[in-house]
Order: sequence, then C-alpha cells, then structure tokens
Amino acid sequence: MTLRVFGLIGRHIDYSFSRSYFSDKFSREGLDAYSYRNFDLGSVDEVENVFQTPFLSGLNVTIPYKEQIRGYLDALSDTAREIGAVNTIILQDGKRIGHNTDYIGFLETLRPLLRPHHDRALLLGTGGASKAVAYALSQLHIPYEIVSREGDLTYNQLSVGILREHRIIVNCTPLGTYPDVTACPPLPYEGFTSEHIAYDLIYNPAETAFLSKAKAQGAVIQNGYDMLIAQAEAAWQLWQSSF
Repeated sequence: MTLRVFGLIGRHIDYSFSRSYFSDKFSREGLDAYSYRNFDLGSVDEVENVFQTPFLSGLNVTIPYKEQIRGYLDALSDTAREIGAVNTIILQDGKRIGHNTDYIGFLETLRPLLRPHHDRALLLGTGGASKAVAYALSQLHIPYEIVSREGDLTYNQLSVGILREHRIIVNCTPLGTYPDVTACPPLPYEGFTSEHIAYDLIYNPAETAFLSKAKAQGAVIQNGYDMLIAQAEAAWQLWQSSF
C-alpha cells in the first residue's frame, strides 16, 4: 500500500473546502493510504518546510500564495505560466511542477450559462483567481475589463450604462465572504438586468450580498461552489497522471 499525502497551502484556511472534499473523496473511494492536510503558512517561504513532508504527492494553493508560489517551483505548465498563477502542484521525480485548474473550474461552470448576448465581461478585483478567470474568458473569446484601483476601470467610474454593456459580472474579490456577509463590491446594482450573469467566486455564504442584489434585478446568479468542485477534480486528474 503506497502512502500518499496531499494538502492545501494558504493562510487562515481552517475552513478549507479542499481538506473536507478530498478527505471525503478518499474515504468514498477506499483510498485508505491517502490523506489530506492543511498547511497554514504565515509567509510563502515557509513552503520549503512543506515540501519536506514525507510521502507528499500533490498540493493545492489558495489565497494569498497563488502568484508568490511560482518562485518556489521547478517548472510551470504552459497554462500556469500564461495565467501567472498556480493553484495545483505535482511532486514528480523530485520536481515541483505548477499547474492551474482554477480556469478549468470557471470555464466549465460558466459555459452552460452563456447566451449570445453574453459578449462582454467585467472582472471585479485582481490576484490569482482573477487571472484564471481572465484566461478562461479569453478561451471563450469573451472580451473583459478589470475593475480595481490598478485595473482598466475603477469602481468610481462604473455606471449603470457600463454595467449594461457588460452582461457578465464576476466578483473575484473576497468581499462578502463569511463572516463579513453584508459586504459587497460598490456597484450600481440597478444596472443588473435579466440578461446578466452575476458570478461570485465565493462559496460561503452560498448567496453573497453581491449575488442577492444582482438577483433582485433579475440576473442569473452563480456562486463559486461548483467551480471549486470542478477545479478540485481537475487537480485530482493531474495528480493521478503523475503516479
């Protein structure tokens, strides 16, 4: 029986979707020699200790290390290099190889919602998750603009007219995450319509204030839970291919 250890790198990750998801998965599939751990790091350089974990076979990476982790890896997949962020690591033949499955999770869960009028998007926030979303939209040939202090638009520049020109709105910020459930990005929510998709990468709570306000205007809403499952399954396929 081959022992294998997997885990999640991040900060303040006690809630950990990944740990519960993979622990349940290993139990269901009878993989008794497999285990999944949280590696809660105060700074990214502590990852060197994580890499010394006996029987370590694969890692997930979450906020705030998806971009910083690249400097501690031996190689990146072409996609991870293009996105500029890593959320999955394979340990193979002594090498640390970074991949990105976030974009797969987003693409697979957005695609069924798309209609012909969903031809432009606004991404709220920057960071590793936003980069993966941007890459997925480029794969779908949907032009987008990024809203942030350093983006294409600032929140102060947003208007009802701009929201109505962009009928996919994706929240890539942590605003609204439990326990601060009343927070939401500062948008002119009256600009949402029944032709909009409001997508929030947050999964706890299931309906954020952002989604609730968009739904009140008739928008189709989607939280981040299905994306998490899809990216986790894509990570699992990558890990299995390395065994």
